[in-house]
Amino acid sequence: MASSPVELLRSAAEDAPDLPALRCGNFEITYRDYARAAAALAEKLVALQSDPPSPIVICLPNSIEIALFIFAAQATGAAVCTLNPGYTRRELKIVLDDAQPGVIVCAHEKAADIEAISPPSQSRPHLWALERGELDGRAFVAELLAEWERSRPELPIPSAETIGALLYTGGTSGRPKGVLLENGAIAANVEQRERMLPTEKDSERILCVMPLFHTFAISMCLHLAARCRGLLVIMPRYRPDWVLEALENHRITRLPAGPTVFNGLLGFDGVDRFDFSHLKCAYSGSAPLPKSTLNAWAELTGAALYEGYGQTEAGPILSYNSPAAPIRAGSVGKAAPHTQIEIVDALDPDRILPVGQIGEIRARGPQIMSGYLNAPDATAEALRGGWLYTGDLGRLDEEGYLFIEDRKKDMAIVGGYNVYPREIDEVLSAHPAVAEAAVVGVSDAYRGEILAAHVVLRAGSDASEEDLRAHCQEQLVKYKVPAVLRILEDLPRTSVGKIDKKELRARAEGSRS
Repeated sequence: MASSPVELLRSAAEDAPDLPALRCGNFEITYRDYARAAAALAEKLVALQSDPPSPIVICLPNSIEIALFIFAAQATGAAVCTLNPGYTRRELKIVLDDAQPGVIVCAHEKAADIEAISPPSQSRPHLWALERGELDGRAFVAELLAEWERSRPELPIPSAETIGALLYTGGTSGRPKGVLLENGAIAANVEQRERMLPTEKDSERILCVMPLFHTFAISMCLHLAARCRGLLVIMPRYRPDWVLEALENHRITRLPAGPTVFNGLLGFDGVDRFDFSHLKCAYSGSAPLPKSTLNAWAELTGAALYEGYGQTEAGPILSYNSPAAPIRAGSVGKAAPHTQIEIVDALDPDRILPVGQIGEIRARGPQIMSGYLNAPDATAEALRGGWLYTGDLGRLDEEGYLFIEDRKKDMAIVGGYNVYPREIDEVLSAHPAVAEAAVVGVSDAYRGEILAAHVVLRAGSDASEEDLRAHCQEQLVKYKVPAVLRILEDLPRTSVGKIDKKELRARAEGSRS
């Protein structure tokens, strides 16, 4: 097994140097040039770093450059911290003050924001701002390859024990925390994914529509492609028509994405005119996948859609549906190889619950984080006795399939009954008029909490709130039927595209005050 994801790239360049590795727009590079450019870039980053190296922050849009910087930064032995280029100054400052990076890489237009929040000059990190022209790939790669020719450096491989990634959690429930992942843990998770979702060497074509600052895209696009020596087609941003054209024109074999993307593609006018014959499968992650989406995708494309589960603290994958066993709709599959998953009482974590009962999910395996940066109390709360306590609620069935019910904090208690909003999400999503649904618990003086549902309708639908409430009444016991049901144009989202239930809860609370 590789000791670091960087080893995957170097091996691919040695074994298949002429295969296409990265494509963005009309620019494509081979694995030979990929590794050489990353090696030259690593040399430049080392020259800017302290010893031992501080974290390297990469705040770039989807591009060939972000792929190169991620591998090059890791090769230096530094922890790579990828950030959303859309962050505000406030959001950037929170992370940068915590991470204390030695180098910050960003697009030129973001430099002013970073300069404005940087510390005094004596402790100021080196700021590397890429001009717009450098983000088209060609000139940047050409310069790096010319530098490689002058000294011909080898792409260095960091040790498995060094921290390879410093990834900040989404911050939807407070101040974001920096997750520390060793290179060996990241590489182990790549192999676990390969065991569950095997690829074919030298022939895969993977489409990256998700932002490469996000851990799911890094794992399921960047690392997956290097592991199988496949072509990674990087889209600068998501647009359903661009994705559908790319699937057809690039003969894409694997599509990792979130449920929002799949819903958007399914709802695109004329989607049935596109050719999906090259697509072997798709991978869903980062948010719950409605059963209706899974079924509609399979019917449209003929390709399986595998849903998995994980979190940044778990490298990020803990479980997946896979070709090795039947897909179980509503389940996130079985535990990854060398991973144990248990369900424990949310109030008494020493009590392991039997099959079928809902409790907190805990896991252990080689992919689990080392801890949170500068947060010993949060680390001690999350890592106990060798287990990662995920804060998610779920259950296991008799065959070991895991079902996610909700976050612990999202469980609503309605009139003394525990209610898991995801169940109502699923019921609403199954209605033919519903494109997306999100349910939250809202405080109520009489019942403790009530349920507030927020729904986006499919284009052309004229379903009413009364229609949707009647649908819920047909499917759910009375206390699970939302007391509040609103039809919206769209749902608020976090910086990584997840439905922002914290914002929905705040809106619902505000409307009742």
